[in-house]
Amino acid sequence: MGKTLAEIRAELQHADRDQYEALARALAADERKGVIQALATARKRLDAQDAEAARSERMYSFQQELAEGVVVGLDEVGRGPVAGPLAVAAVVLPDRPHIFGLNDSKQLTAQRRESLAATIKETALAWAVEYVEPSEIDERGMAASLRLAFTRALAAVEAQGVRADAVLLDGNALHLDPRERNVVKGDSKCASIAAASIVAKVERDALMDEYAKTWPAYGFDHNKGYASADHIEVIKALGTCPIHRETFCRAWTQATLF
Repeated sequence: MGKTLAEIRAELQHADRDQYEALARALAADERKGVIQALATARKRLDAQDAEAARSERMYSFQQELAEGVVVGLDEVGRGPVAGPLAVAAVVLPDRPHIFGLNDSKQLTAQRRESLAATIKETALAWAVEYVEPSEIDERGMAASLRLAFTRALAAVEAQGVRADAVLLDGNALHLDPRERNVVKGDSKCASIAAASIVAKVERDALMDEYAKTWPAYGFDHNKGYASADHIEVIKALGTCPIHRETFCRAWTQATLF
């Protein structure tokens, strides 16, 4: 007795490429519409996986072409919010194993970011996240705060015994270090920068979730400190709290001063 459609679908749902090809050959004469659709769905899934694997490999190849030796990738999260710190992560990835699915953190779901962040931390030769607090941002300005955060993050990974041959930064030059190389849109092109963007985003989001417990009115668990419409209305009504960047909030707090 042949396999039922449900059994075939179950096998195809989890089949790798070799298993799919074997099943496709075995089912070549099966004209049931459900079988044909199940084969097409499985093929589409595997093609998408292959395309993603190739994209991931290109990120590692790009990095290898850009820099040799020990490479530190750095990226920031939190430049634009009106509350919470600026976060910069530094990550040193090994040559192997490659991590499947690295990408700009903004292109990933929260669940996928958290899964990848855990893998990155387990796999990395070194990683660190450094923060510049809102009061420091108010005092220094964003440009100086970025330089400070990147410097701290680089120092933190090198304090773990890693000596970098190249320092890769997303975006424009900051002139922090003679080993610095800048990659525009590096978080979508370069493996270690993408890894840094993911770790920075996950760590900062978790911190903002904790702040939401202390100051629940501001909705930090969902706006992460960005100036959403609801967040602005709360600032207008209640003023700022200790983790707001006062220089970023003046447009909504100035009227309350008089």
